[in-house]
Amino acid sequence: MACLNYHTAGESHGPAVTTLVTGLPAGLVLDVEFIDAELRRRQGGYGRGARQKIESDSVTFLAGVRLGRTTGGPLVMQTINRDSRLDDVKRTPPVYRPRPGHADLAGSIKWLTTDCRDALERASARETVGRTAAGAVARCLLREFGITSFGFVRGLLDAVTDVQPQQEQLARLLELRDASVVYCPDEAVGERIVAHIRDAKARRDTVGGLAEVHVFGVPIGLGSCAQWDEKLDARLAGAVMSIQAFKAVEIGLGRQCAERPGSQVHDPISYDPGKKDLPSLGFTRPSNNAGGLEGGMTNGMPIVVRGTMKPISTLLKGMPSVDLNTKQPQQSTYERSDVCALPAASVVMENVVAFEVARAFTEKFAGDTMRELHSSYTAYLDLARQLPLETPHEAASIEADQTEA
Repeated sequence: MACLNYHTAGESHGPAVTTLVTGLPAGLVLDVEFIDAELRRRQGGYGRGARQKIESDSVTFLAGVRLGRTTGGPLVMQTINRDSRLDDVKRTPPVYRPRPGHADLAGSIKWLTTDCRDALERASARETVGRTAAGAVARCLLREFGITSFGFVRGLLDAVTDVQPQQEQLARLLELRDASVVYCPDEAVGERIVAHIRDAKARRDTVGGLAEVHVFGVPIGLGSCAQWDEKLDARLAGAVMSIQAFKAVEIGLGRQCAERPGSQVHDPISYDPGKKDLPSLGFTRPSNNAGGLEGGMTNGMPIVVRGTMKPISTLLKGMPSVDLNTKQPQQSTYERSDVCALPAASVVMENVVAFEVARAFTEKFAGDTMRELHSSYTAYLDLARQLPLETPHEAASIEADQTEA
């Protein structure tokens, strides 16, 4: 079975965004309504621009699905761009004045042109339609094993919620988040966030903020400490950092670890035999400062990832720049954009995090079919609950024999 992976293709104003997902086991039931709902959520949120009134995102499956189930072959999904005008030079003209903070300058020089259009069309956050679709497919897989993710907006500027999501509160948190125009499960903080976005728009400016994802029901042992590129926390950080406009990623307590001694950072371990049938195998912690990851591996606690999104780099008033043809000072070009895309980014983040968890899950419990994954997962948990597989005395004897040999 190939490693679970995905690639996207398409430009912001091209005909479509296409997503290729490889390594999916056969027999996975795809919840199309759920996938389309995630795409709609990505379009929403207070602060979005006029583009979202044009598009009506949904996926069309072009390969890899038969009768609602994956076949085991590559899965191809397509989302049509209604605002397709890439070759209409009048409506989509060349861009010679790069926007500070965007890929415009670096991309144009990289591809040896003074027209930033090619780079900005691909660097646009429109590409995250494909990533959201891939993540939603991965979440269909994770749900089969009781693993669920919850993404939300923690805040921006001085409006930051202190809500601490717990699995038993998930239904209520989802209700609160989905009722919020900024996807924040704290009504009072949500109102302050809206006020900040409104103020930024009046000043012809933009704002970013904090998005956070919690993943519940994850078993112990996903990821690895054996190689640097197998560490799940590193892979999660890379996935989140790759989202357009993200500038920082934290796991669990994150940067606050630098402000505390070890006794106030590390999560004590205890064992509750009444919880041994859970994916955590009965191991419990009074805190989760590690964010569910230790040594690059899941430890049975919920995964907690926080991402910092910078303000959108397209400002209505522009910013000081230069004309790449004349090298003379100019204000940057305006491209239709958002005042704040943090709510939408939280949806993208929730789905890219879920994809990395699903990737680690299918590596640990490999199989060409969902039936094999279920069998492998069940066998692993059964063996883990039987530890130690030999008595301490037997283990010591084996170690002594190996030493003598």
